[in-house]
Amino acid sequence: MMKTLALYGLTLAFFFLSGTHSATITFTNNCPNTVWPGSLTADQKPQLSNTGFELASKASLSLDVPTPWKGRFWARTQCSTDSSGKFSCATAECSTGQVACNGNGAVPPASLVEINIAANGGMDFYDVSLVDGFNLPVSVATQGGSGDCQTSTCPANVNAVCPAELQVKGSDGSVIACKKCMYCLQ
Repeated sequence: MMKTLALYGLTLAFFFLSGTHSATITFTNNCPNTVWPGSLTADQKPQLSNTGFELASKASLSLDVPTPWKGRFWARTQCSTDSSGKFSCATAECSTGQVACNGNGAVPPASLVEINIAANGGMDFYDVSLVDGFNLPVSVATQGGSGDCQTSTCPANVNAVCPAELQVKGSDGSVIACKKCMYCLQ
């Protein structure tokens, strides 16, 4: 059984059964507030049956994923539905007006988990990426399978040290995300 890190953030674990044609990805919300995970399948493949959902604090939800599969996941925060029924989020919005992302990716900034299951000779690849900025600490780990698979994680709250010029602030003035710095390395 996988050991889950005690982090504030979203933890994803994926379980691959050798010889089968599916994998299970389990999302665990370690945040003190509800998050709304979203997904985007890569390479013009059909989207998962569930491309967005609500996940209460300390709750978990599992999704079956066909193999091979490649895509990304992220967690949206401070989401609500207005009087006209339009769903929106303060961070990592996928701009569909619904909880489901339906083939739309996250609007940056968004902390990403990227997974490529049963690629290149049946191997699995995964990482945590801040290429689109940061909104929540995230981690990804495997359960089962073989090999020396390590947890990939960004456990720090980058929002707490985000430079002023990169901060995204919520309605209460608190920093809720940190934009990527496109020109910091020039």
